[in-house]
Amino acid sequence: MEKQIVYKVPGGKLLKISLSFDETTHKIKDIMISGDFFAYPEESIEDLEQVLKEKVLDAKELQDVIGSFIKDHDVEFIGVDASTLTDAILEALA
Repeated sequence: MEKQIVYKVPGGKLLKISLSFDETTHKIKDIMISGDFFAYPEESIEDLEQVLKEKVLDAKELQDVIGSFIKDHDVEFIGVDASTLTDAILEALA
């Protein structure tokens, strides 16, 4: 199944999530994250998208994976964090 949403982050930033997932296993097949936020280094968004493939659409698992990715790769996000990214991804399921 494919979904595309625009998620308003508390504070006014917008996230656009394009998500393709398996309805049976609830695993992410493909994901694209964009919006009016900044990430340093810039390529970290594409790297995070790759890491999220095959992950289960579960709040705790996603937040753990995203949080670990940010810490392990020394990524700096301005306008979003692991929690808001997780919320936006899960919003695509609604």
